[in-house]
Amino acid sequence: MISATLNEFVKEHENDDIRVLALHATQYPEIDMQLAISQIKGRQIAKEKIPGWYINEKILYPKHLSLEQSSSEKTARYKATLVAGDNMVDLTGGMGVDFSFLATKFKHAVYVEQQTELTEIAAHNFKELGLTNVTVKNTEALSCLQEMTPADLIYIDPARRDAIGRKTVSIEDCTPNILELESLLSEKGKLAMIKLSPMLDISLALKSLSGISDIHIVSHNNECKELLFIKRKVNSETRYHCVNIQKEKTDILSFTREQEEETAIGYKSQTGKYLYEPNASITKAGAYKYLSTYYKIDKIHPNSHLYTSDSYIPDFHGRSFIIENVCSLNKKEVKQYLHNIKQANITTRNFPLSVQELRKRTGLKDGGDIFIFATTLADEKKVLLICKKAN
Repeated sequence: MISATLNEFVKEHENDDIRVLALHATQYPEIDMQLAISQIKGRQIAKEKIPGWYINEKILYPKHLSLEQSSSEKTARYKATLVAGDNMVDLTGGMGVDFSFLATKFKHAVYVEQQTELTEIAAHNFKELGLTNVTVKNTEALSCLQEMTPADLIYIDPARRDAIGRKTVSIEDCTPNILELESLLSEKGKLAMIKLSPMLDISLALKSLSGISDIHIVSHNNECKELLFIKRKVNSETRYHCVNIQKEKTDILSFTREQEEETAIGYKSQTGKYLYEPNASITKAGAYKYLSTYYKIDKIHPNSHLYTSDSYIPDFHGRSFIIENVCSLNKKEVKQYLHNIKQANITTRNFPLSVQELRKRTGLKDGGDIFIFATTLADEKKVLLICKKAN
């Protein structure tokens, strides 16, 4: 689909500013500049987001929005660890990143996409990726779901933008509307995996969706990327899986809502030597009390969501700090403990002042290796915890 000449042009200009390149399009009359720019932009994004595709120079990239909305290779690989079987169907194939990794776990995989251009690009890419067990269909999700035979897995990642391109979050505003497909998903899939926005309220989603056995809250380098709702035909208590994918490892903490709600813990008005901040997935899932008992560490306040201990917890799922000093907002204490500090990374947790207000009051610039947590202890005392990273 791309000539050798254009392919060479893309490789030669891969690191160029595409806006500048577009302005000089007349200098390259033999090049389809619109197509070249889409491929250059695609490779620039894929280099970090989908490195396994980037190394294959024959991969084609669609328009920017489809690439922007696609999963990263890291999160796609994680999804593939959750499933296996004889057959699967991806009802919202899109660019095909998730599909390309999920398909390797099944004997046969069906890719469904209503946009003809994306379907053609995906068919080309799957061939270049060596996927020989796939069928590509250019049709709508609902019609495919109605006509298909039962599958071991149905995967669906509904579009989260409205008719004029604005981002949406709620299930009802997605396309297709998952709530309208629920009965068919249960009927046609032994298991359904539904990918939704990381901004979605999980508790509200569970009131709308039925038969959810597992929820995977997936973060990459402590940034929440997506929610995966697993729908099964068997009734079971919903388990939450807090996933943080990092370069060298993937941290996973699993719990049930009952474990969280029935856990009784105390709160500390005095900090220990170490301070812990849970990763984004744990915070999103609300595993606050369970985390305290899991690691046997103290929570400093019901609403501060920070933890402390005298002994270091090396495998904590989040950031760990050594507490060097604790001070109030009293001018004398601020001067005493911060006079030698010129810059710091400031975070507020359950605190009446914003980061900007604290910077104005303390005169501290952003950055450096000092971390200050402005928070509230169990006795309601407002404090600044002055820390350095423990790992």
